Amino acid sequence: MLYAVHMTVNLPPDLDAETRTTTLAAEKEYAQRLQHSGEWLHLWRCAGQYANLSVFDVADNDRLNEILWGLPLFPYMDITVTPLSQHPSALH
Repeated sequence: MLYAVHMTVNLPPDLDAETRTTTLAAEKEYAQRLQHSGEWLHLWRCAGQYANLSVFDVADNDRLNEILWGLPLFPYMDITVTPLSQHPSALH
């Protein structure tokens, strides 16, 4: 199943520098691992925002929920999930 996921990061300004650094490194490793596995198909920066628009290809809602809750930045994110389906006018 395909999902478009918009994630906005809201790190607290008073977050400890070491916590920030280790969390961001863990987030990068986690995201890259899921991209290599094929579950995280696209990861796009939203220009001018600390946000991204991503496309996931996962087995079901439960797997997407597991992935999102596993994000190291999850406690600092606002997330919107949109299930996707094929459009009849799409070329592919």
